[in-house]
Amino acid sequence: MKRALFSVSDKTGVAEFARALKDRGWEVIATGGTQQLLERKGIATTGISEVTGFPEICDGRVKTLHPAVHGALLARRDDKEHMGTLCGLGILPIDLVCVNLYPFRQTVAREGVTLAEATEQIDIGGPSMLRSAAKNNVSVTVVCDPADYAEVLEEIAREGDTTPELRLRLAARAYTHTAEYDMAIAAYMRREAGLSEKLFLSFERTQELRYGENPHQRAAFYREADEVPYSLASARQLHGKELSYNNIQDANAALELLREFDDPCCVAVKHMNPCGTALGADAADAWRRAYEADPVSIFGGIVALNRP
Repeated sequence: MKRALFSVSDKTGVAEFARALKDRGWEVIATGGTQQLLERKGIATTGISEVTGFPEICDGRVKTLHPAVHGALLARRDDKEHMGTLCGLGILPIDLVCVNLYPFRQTVAREGVTLAEATEQIDIGGPSMLRSAAKNNVSVTVVCDPADYAEVLEEIAREGDTTPELRLRLAARAYTHTAEYDMAIAAYMRREAGLSEKLFLSFERTQELRYGENPHQRAAFYREADEVPYSLASARQLHGKELSYNNIQDANAALELLREFDDPCCVAVKHMNPCGTALGADAADAWRRAYEADPVSIFGGIVALNRP
C-alpha cells in the first residue's frame, strides 16, 4: 500500500485530493488541523502520532520531526541497506508528501502584527518534510501547491504513479517554495533586528513578452510577490495586444514621472524619453498641452494621466 502524508495550511482542494488517493487504495496520514478537516469530510486518516509513536508537543511545534517520518521519506528505495534499516525499525516508506507552509508572509503584511505573532508563523517541520521529499524525488512525490493536485492525480490514474519527470518538476517547485519562505522570514527578521547589509529579492513571472528591447531578444515580465501600490506590475490591461518590453519600459517611465505631480497632469513618453509633460485645468486640457509640446514624437508613444 502506498502512503501519503498531508499537512497543509492552505486547505484548498486538499479533501478532494486526499479522497482521490484514498479511493485508489492509498493510506492517508495527516497532522493536526489537516487531519481534523479530512475526518470531518469522512476521509479516514492515520494520525501522525500513530506513525511516530510520539504525541504532538509544544502546541504543535514538534510533531513531524521524527525518524519515522524523515527516514520514511529519505530512504533510497534501490538501496538494500536503507530499506533493511527501515524494515528493522518497523518504518514504512512514505510515497507522497502534500505540504504547504504557515502563512508567514500574509501574517507580517497585516498592520500592527507583533514579532511574537510573526514568530509563531515560522514553520519548521513543513520545510523539513518538503526538502526531505524533494531530495528523494526519484521515489517520492512532493506537492506544495494545490494547483498541482489535478496533474498528480491524472498521472497516478494513467501510470499507476507519478513519472520521474513530474516528480523532478515538483521537487524544484518545493525548493522554490521553501527558498521564498525562508527569504521572507530572513527579510522580516533582519528589519526587526535593524540589519540592512543584505537585500533579498523575489519576483514572479507574469507573462512572456513578444521580444525584448530588440526583435531578436527574448524577454519576460516579472513582479514582486507582494503587491506595491500604484505599480504597473499590478495594473489591469483593458484591451489590445500584449504589451512589449518597450511598452512596459515606457509606461513605467510615464507612471514614475506622473507621480511627481498632484494637479491634473498628462505625460507622453517615447523610447524612455518624455516628449510632452503638461499640467492643465483638467485631464483633457493637460492632454492637449502635452500633445502640442511635440505632436511628432508622441506618435506611437505612451500617454499617462493622473485623472480619469
